[in-house]
Amino acid sequence: MNIYLLMLFIATFFSAGSQVLLKQSAKMEHKSWIYEYLNWRVITAYFIAFSVLFVNTWAFTKVDMRYGSVIDTFTYVFVMLLSYFLLKEKFNRKQLIGNLIIIAGVLIYTL
Repeated sequence: MNIYLLMLFIATFFSAGSQVLLKQSAKMEHKSWIYEYLNWRVITAYFIAFSVLFVNTWAFTKVDMRYGSVIDTFTYVFVMLLSYFLLKEKFNRKQLIGNLIIIAGVLIYTL
């Protein structure tokens, strides 16, 4: 079961990465409206999102649902961290406190 929990955790990280790719694409200027949807960032992000969907569906057949839903909450933490490091976005105090509450909740729930 531990390998499936790890798979869910890694899939959560990739899911956050796909969201960052979509945000990068949304910030860019495109030649026309069709290029807003047909560019490598959007196509890659949706490919990752669909892949994560299949991995999660398969892993949830092997993992107790209560663990999977807890692991999924790490998406918020990963999005904040990836946005900070890749997009150079600053996060405010409320976002930091919110993510710390998420992490504390995961720790309390799993212990």
